[in-house]
This record gives sequence, structure tokens and C-alpha cells, in this order.
Amino acid sequence: MKTLFFGLVVMTSLMSCNQLEDCLLYVGTYTDGASEGIYCYCYHPEDGTMTLKHIMPNKENPSFLAIHPDGRYLYAVSEVAGDQRADSGSVIAYLILDDGRLERINQEVTRANHPCHVAVSPDGKTVVASNYTSGSVSVYEVLENGALSAVRQVIRHEGRGPDTVRQQGPHAHAALFTNDGQLLVTADLGTDRIDFYARADEHYLPAPQEPVSMPPGFGPRHFDFSSDGQFIYVMNEMGSAVSVLQKKDQVFRLIETVSSLPAGYAGKSYGADIHLGRDGHFVYCSNRGHNSIAVFSRDEKTGGITLIQNQSVHGDWPRNFAIDPGGDYLLVANQKSNNITLFAIDRETGMLSYTNQSTPLPSPVCLKFLVK
Repeated sequence: MKTLFFGLVVMTSLMSCNQLEDCLLYVGTYTDGASEGIYCYCYHPEDGTMTLKHIMPNKENPSFLAIHPDGRYLYAVSEVAGDQRADSGSVIAYLILDDGRLERINQEVTRANHPCHVAVSPDGKTVVASNYTSGSVSVYEVLENGALSAVRQVIRHEGRGPDTVRQQGPHAHAALFTNDGQLLVTADLGTDRIDFYARADEHYLPAPQEPVSMPPGFGPRHFDFSSDGQFIYVMNEMGSAVSVLQKKDQVFRLIETVSSLPAGYAGKSYGADIHLGRDGHFVYCSNRGHNSIAVFSRDEKTGGITLIQNQSVHGDWPRNFAIDPGGDYLLVANQKSNNITLFAIDRETGMLSYTNQSTPLPSPVCLKFLVK
């Protein structure tokens, strides 16, 4: 019955969406249930509504997505422990057609298990995938047609944290390039560290910047940069808190860690995604378990943050979320309640308000906008 329900929603949406919109939204999902793969929606920025255009069939857990800077290619992880060619997860490269449909280009193994995050360098020449189970980062070259090369390098993390269940070894959870492309930065939940790498010829080597340790047992998961590159905001999954790193004398240092949960909350919760608002005045992060988006005000000079709101996501298990290109709406992918919920952003206060709009979709995980 559940599968039939989603099938009817998909058919209705596809029939009602018959023209190209300027803004598209791609959704990565887990496909061990009713999901069929990667979903492409028309996004209507005037009111935040979305209409389904296409589905790219993919039953290999295309959970996390990244779009090439030129808007022509999309990369999706295959978050599995193996495929037909190797005991490994993989990354799939797609061409984005004029109508938003995806056309598969190629697929390359990560030589590691359960890639859970993928990113593209600012110059569009490099793709990196973070492999959670193996605790490593796989590096690819982007070829002229957007295809991926075979893996050029596997950066292997080492170490462990104090949690004897979840931190027995490294668990790379995200890797991003700094805004200027000079550094590759990684977050490892298993080692409680943010690591820094610099390009040297065809490989990445540890940068002069020393790793930055998060509070023990906090498990860094995702992070975001301020637009000026002077601050990094880290969402700690196990600690449900945001750590702030500031760059001084060309070196990042931890300056504070602030809980993303309301005072007095005693239940279990796990941090997930984090993003700065479009104007940089506010920081947003998702809490799974508490099922909220935490909103922080941000001091642009000091980088310090103050919790000002915990907004219910009106769903269960918020994974990634996205702020729309205009900065007016925030969309949340609720994995366990199978829906994407929409919130209006007050541009003055940064606060969120629920719009009563919820789009059904099985196991949504990652949201990526593309302005055509």
C-alpha cells in the first residue's frame, strides 16, 4: 500500500509538470524501501512549492549528491559496501540534460566502503568521496566530458575516539574544498578531527595546518565555511553541538562549541547537516531525534554563535537540508517520515516558520539546487 501511494503521487506530479523551470531541485535517497533513485523537481521560488519532473532510476543508495560548478554534471555516491566489480562503494557521474533529466556517463569504485558524501572542487577538476566505514577519502579527476577517472588517490585516516562502539576506528563523513580551492578539509566522526590537505602535483598531502580536534566523543559530521573563508562551522553528530574554527595567522583554531539542543533537553539526538544562511548572519543545523532545525545568530567579526531557535521539522529524522537560491526558504529532507518540509526564513531575525507544505518522498537524504 505504501509503495502504491508513492507511485500515485509520482504519476500525478509527473503529469502536472510539463515545462522547464529555471530552478531545479535534485534529491538523493536511500533505496532499500520505496524510493526509485534520484528525484528531480521543478522548484518554484515565489512560494517554495515543487513539482516532480523526472526520476533517475538508481537502486544503489544514491544518498548524497554534488553538482559541478558549471551546472552540466551531477555526481552521486553509491552508498554500499560492494558492487559487481569490486568490494567497494562507488561514485556515478551524470550529464544534466536541458530538461533536467540525468544521463549516466560512467561509474567508478571508491576502493572503500559506504561512501556517504561527495564534493567537487571550485575549479571543477576534482571530485572527492568520503567513505564512512573505511575511514578514507577517494580522489578522482574530472575528465573533459564530465566523466570520472579511476581513483587517483585514497587518503586513509588513522586513529580512534573515546566511544568504544562508534569510534573504534576512523569514519570519514565529509570532505570539502575551501572556497579558494587551496585546501581539502575533511571531517572524521571516528577520530574527532578536522584534517587539512594541500595539493602537491597529482596528490593531496597533509597541509602545514595541523588537524583540529573536536571535544572528545563529539564525532564531527558535516561543516560549512563562512564566505570570507575565515571561519569553519562544524556539526558534531554525537555531541549535538556546533564547533567554531577561526583562522588566525593562516591557522584554524577551535574557539567555541555550542549545543544545538534547547536547555534541559535530555533525550537522544544526533547532529546531521549544517549551513550558513545566504547573508552569513545566521547558522542552521539539523538535529535527528530532537527532530529540529537549530538556528544560531552569528557575530561576523568574532565568528561566535548564539542559539536563538529550535524549529520542529514536522517530520522524523532530518538529514540534510538546503536553503533555496533566493535565501527565502529552507527545505528539510526527513528520512524516516518520508517527506520534505518547507520553512520560510525571516531575513531580519533568521527565524524559521513552517509553511504547512510537506512533499511526500521515500527516504530523502540530500537536497541540491541547480539554477539553469
